[in-house]
Order: sequence, then C-alpha cells, then structure tokens
Amino acid sequence: METLGAGLAAFGVLGPGLAIGILGGMSAAAIGRNPDAAAQIRGLAIILAAFAEGLGVLAVVVGLLTLFL
Repeated sequence: METLGAGLAAFGVLGPGLAIGILGGMSAAAIGRNPDAAAQIRGLAIILAAFAEGLGVLAVVVGLLTLFL
C-alpha cells in the first residue's frame, strides 16, 4: 500500500513537466513575435519554470516520505 501512495505522489511530476514544456513553447513564440521584449519574456519564463520545478520537487519529496516514513 505504501508503494501505491508513493507512485500516486510521483504523478505530481507530470503537471510541472507539462507546464514547463508549454511555457517554453509559448515563450519562444512570444519572443519570435516581439524580439524587442525578449529579455523580459525570458526572465519571466525562467521565474515561472522555477516555480513549476519546485512543485515537481515537492511531489518527489512527498513520494519519498511516503515510502520511508
């Protein structure tokens, strides 16, 4: 039963992974449309990717805690 809970917690990595992929594609399209705003778009994309990655790490930690505690 513990491994099932850990596996379900690991599914939390799918959301941030998809979010980072969509964010990368949309920011590349936005930079392609408006190259003058590339620095602002890139900075915002990096910050948002860090937030999404934090959620992924949190899901992995919850999965590991489910296994070992």
